[in-house]
Amino acid sequence: MDTTNDLNKHIKQMMVRDLMLQIAPEEIADDQPLFGPGSLGLDSVDALQLVVGLDKQFGLKIPDPATARQVLATVSTIAAAVADLSPTIRRVECGGVYLPARTEQADWHQSAI
Repeated sequence: MDTTNDLNKHIKQMMVRDLMLQIAPEEIADDQPLFGPGSLGLDSVDALQLVVGLDKQFGLKIPDPATARQVLATVSTIAAAVADLSPTIRRVECGGVYLPARTEQADWHQSAI
């Protein structure tokens, strides 16, 4: 299994759950814009919830609006930012593959199963 695809899948599941989206995770394309014209239609409240969720799940810090615009552009850009996290991140088993997870919170993967 491809870890990138599994990470993208987990991010989509987190978005649908945390943002209460009325679509299935499979309906979100990896490179679909999340904000703006032709996008998934997320708004500023969704962005804030997404920032908090990414910090909680992965320890991903988004310090300013410019960084948020870059990181939160698509599921793929979010996954890339998670994958680029520092060595303080360890990997946990999720369905036979290993994904990045915060050292303090290794049980996030159970919500993806």
